[in-house]
Amino acid sequence: MTTTEFGAVDRTFSNKCGVTLMNNQIGYIVAEVMRGKEGVTITEFPSMIRVDGVGKLVFDFAEITDAVGSDFDVSDFEEIMSTHYGRMVHLDDRTMLFSSPEEAAEYIDFDLPVVEQA
Repeated sequence: MTTTEFGAVDRTFSNKCGVTLMNNQIGYIVAEVMRGKEGVTITEFPSMIRVDGVGKLVFDFAEITDAVGSDFDVSDFEEIMSTHYGRMVHLDDRTMLFSSPEEAAEYIDFDLPVVEQA
């Protein structure tokens, strides 16, 4: 269902996931680390930065630590992130977002039951 009417809903699967980061020093560095990665789009606004990805986004804390110049972990990520869409999985060394719950299934204990159709 796709329409361009105001307030219309597009229920097609976008295969996208993403986060909104604060547009501060650390948020900017995290966005720069993600910029140029395959399937990742960065959109800057005055007070926030959108990081959108196709299929899966991986925020590698070791990579971000190197760019920031000090330790960066999940609590730092949560501090600069205001919202997200997709299935989010926090691990000790990275945060991942998946566009599809099936892709995140092994991390979120998600199992789709078989549905019989009449």
